[in-house]
Amino acid sequence: MATVTELKAVLKDTLEKRGVLGHLRARIRAEVFSALDDESEPPPPLSHENLLINELIREYLEFNKYKYTASVLMAESGQPVVPLDRQFLIRELNAFEESKDDSIPLLYRILAHLLHGTKEDVPNTFLKGSSLQPSDPELGRQPSGRKK
Repeated sequence: MATVTELKAVLKDTLEKRGVLGHLRARIRAEVFSALDDESEPPPPLSHENLLINELIREYLEFNKYKYTASVLMAESGQPVVPLDRQFLIRELNAFEESKDDSIPLLYRILAHLLHGTKEDVPNTFLKGSSLQPSDPELGRQPSGRKK
């Protein structure tokens, strides 16, 4: 017969494997932040650069379904509730030509351009995860300490 401690451990493992535990933790963090947020004190005004950066991050978070993280970003940053128009972002960033597939966040396209000098095949490049590995094996290693 299983003990209560063993049952708790199995339940915790099951919830972690299903992703439920992480989801609950994120939800609790977002709710705690929301409860503690002093709405009488407005957030500082956003600079133009921060507005654009926050919007790129929001698009990335929403694409990856990090909705609680996105909600905390929105509450903390004072970013407008209505997302900025994607074409506006592209113009403001003086970015490359937009492909027909606008379902991929601009951050992925920017990173593909910086890593590969291309905007082609972004969905296959990043969504498979293979190109996210550093080409130089030294770049992927954890630092062992500061060099003097």
